[in-house]
Amino acid sequence: QVQLVESGGGSVQAGGSLRLSCAASEGTISSDCVGWFRQAPGKGREGLVAVDRDGSTAYGEAAKGRFTFSRDNTKNTLYLQLDNLEPEDTALYYCAAGTTGPCANCAGGSCVIKQNNYIYWTQGTQVTVS
Repeated sequence: QVQLVESGGGSVQAGGSLRLSCAASEGTISSDCVGWFRQAPGKGREGLVAVDRDGSTAYGEAAKGRFTFSRDNTKNTLYLQLDNLEPEDTALYYCAAGTTGPCANCAGGSCVIKQNNYIYWTQGTQVTVS
């Protein structure tokens, strides 16, 4: 059973930045799919970024240009840098790891993160932008 512990959420003003962290209890982040997601009030959960086993990275439309994924395999930790935040980015942010199928499907420069394939999830961390 992989455990994921997330941190880094908070409240910022528009234009500000936050860095979210997600620490895994095992070496999952280097051997399986990992991803970041969010769910805004009254909306469905959307995929932000997925990283496949070979290190290839797929960004969802909401994350392109402002959010950046990174990881430290020595610490079993994922990061999501959120820059130039807007009030529309207010949401509960999750990281997830391990999948039963593809991490994401990409075609024509657009990627859909396959969130239903992810097994292990955090409780989420709140990001509020005012």
